Amino acid sequence: MMATKRIAMRKVREMLRLRFDLKLSFADISRSINVSKSAVGDCVGRFKASGLAWPLPDDIDDISLEKQLYQLDAGVSHPIKPLPVWPQVHVELRKKGVTKQLLWIEYKSSNPNGYEYSQFCNLYRQWQKGIDVPFRNEYLAGEKCFLDYAGQTIAIHDAKTGEVRHASIFIATLGASNYTFVEASWGQGLGDWLSSHARMFAFFGGVPAVLVPDNLKAAVQTPCRYDPLLNPSYYELAKHYDCAVIPARVRKPKDKAKVESAVLLVERWILAALRHRKFFSLDELNKAISDLLVRLNDRPFRKLEGNRRKAFENIDKPALKPLPSRPYELAELKIACANINYHVEFDHHYYSLPYQLVRKEVIIRATSETVEILHANKRVASHQRSYKRGAYSTQVEHMPAKHQGHVAWTPERMARWAGEAGPATKAVAEGIMDAKQHPQQGFNAVLGLVRLGERYGKDRLEKAAQRAIKLNSLNFHSVKSILKCGLDSVDQPASASAETNPIEHGNLRGASYYN
Repeated sequence: MMATKRIAMRKVREMLRLRFDLKLSFADISRSINVSKSAVGDCVGRFKASGLAWPLPDDIDDISLEKQLYQLDAGVSHPIKPLPVWPQVHVELRKKGVTKQLLWIEYKSSNPNGYEYSQFCNLYRQWQKGIDVPFRNEYLAGEKCFLDYAGQTIAIHDAKTGEVRHASIFIATLGASNYTFVEASWGQGLGDWLSSHARMFAFFGGVPAVLVPDNLKAAVQTPCRYDPLLNPSYYELAKHYDCAVIPARVRKPKDKAKVESAVLLVERWILAALRHRKFFSLDELNKAISDLLVRLNDRPFRKLEGNRRKAFENIDKPALKPLPSRPYELAELKIACANINYHVEFDHHYYSLPYQLVRKEVIIRATSETVEILHANKRVASHQRSYKRGAYSTQVEHMPAKHQGHVAWTPERMARWAGEAGPATKAVAEGIMDAKQHPQQGFNAVLGLVRLGERYGKDRLEKAAQRAIKLNSLNFHSVKSILKCGLDSVDQPASASAETNPIEHGNLRGASYYN
């Protein structure tokens, strides 16, 4: 109040004119005459309490006006409004779910003549010295959509087994209108992330120009302040919908302040409202969220006219790009390098590609039905997707001529192929495949044996296999190590079953000790 008293009376008159003649807000008056909003509020409040009327009488000068507004008359008591305990308010606001509106209600309940909500907020902001003023972004219609997951999850119970899984909450909000989309998904993986985007675009009925996600793995493969590397599948989704992706900078929450606010609203008005309900399916949960989302988007703004839905229909919706004519098909992309057996692995299954691309980097694009392999942005192979773990999908035309006689990649044929070097090599190949849960998982190692024969010669490979059998070490790495160290030409080790003299020692107990 003392700060307001020192304001020149010409500014006081201007404040009153702007307020009562032009009906400007406290914020606009503050910017116009360069005083704080709290000073404007205090001045207007004193004027209303003084009994004066606007416009001011012509005969009232600055001295008389100052006395009536700021000087206490002798014998007249003026109630002094108690201030809240700002340090306590500051601490309370850092607690989850506590808002200034809640603290003001508690303050007014114990101080009925205290400050009103707007003045309460103004005085609190004035008290917050040393805290940066938030940067205010102005968003164009249809320009940006901010995306994130809520920190909270919701439990879903299996009615048969009693198992409890926790669903993640996907949230998206448009920058200009604050129109919000919310849905639950089983997780925050790539499939959930992309599917939620497709349903979000359908909910909006159009596509914004820019998506602003956080730096979760499903969106950003390699975070970077200046040049983040997007997940390939996310990049493909953006191309399909003809929009750009500009991830928020790491540890820069102001870059996505819109969705941070939306997350708080969703937690207060949707998740909190569902806290006592028990859900038994994801569809049931999403139906409940959808009902509450209608209420959230229809809630009136506190300081503006209308609500999110009306703002969306008037501002964002006309500016959104139309949805693509072809529906989006969820696809996973993976960068891979073809193995020596001209196959690449995706989801624990192996798919062939032309043998000329061995050791070359390729991109695997997989949908629920097909697996495509691309090299230099050109499709070089296409397979029907298989979900059989450890198995191979091989096309004959992808094999070199000398391998095309081994089209049926069975364990027997693989062993016979390796056995061209000799029976010991065949036995090692069979041992490699027998040690696997699925024999196909040992095919690469058997092919490695064949390659060792091409490098060192079949005779040396056979001798190395014989030594590996003696050592009872039937695996590719043992054979390779024997050949590399030249141990195939060294005398064979004694059999592990050879009799040895028993060790006698006073501290050694025989089996009879435990009888």
